[in-house]
Amino acid sequence: MPLQNYYAILGLPRDATPEQIKKVYRRLVRQHHPDINKGISDARIKVLNEAYSILSDPQQRALYDIQLLEEIRNLRILEAVHEHYMKRTQKMTWSQGVVGFMRELKKEMRRS
Repeated sequence: MPLQNYYAILGLPRDATPEQIKKVYRRLVRQHHPDINKGISDARIKVLNEAYSILSDPQQRALYDIQLLEEIRNLRILEAVHEHYMKRTQKMTWSQGVVGFMRELKKEMRRS
């Protein structure tokens, strides 16, 4: 399951200060609190609380940042591999594939 981006949930940059995190969190909780806004569910508040609890604790935030960067790195690697594969397969025509197959077949026959 992908890691939730708590910075995006709070609308903050990754280099946000603890004061910025606290200020934005309080504003969002006030804005989305079900007692103030009757049509809003508790789910949004729970997500905001989870994001704040992680980002407000320096140790948990450091661990979270490492996990987030690792996930971003892995996604970029997968995207690069996929892009490389797509470029490789898109450039080969049918006739090039047949010629390549025949070359490999002839090599195998010579080895035997």
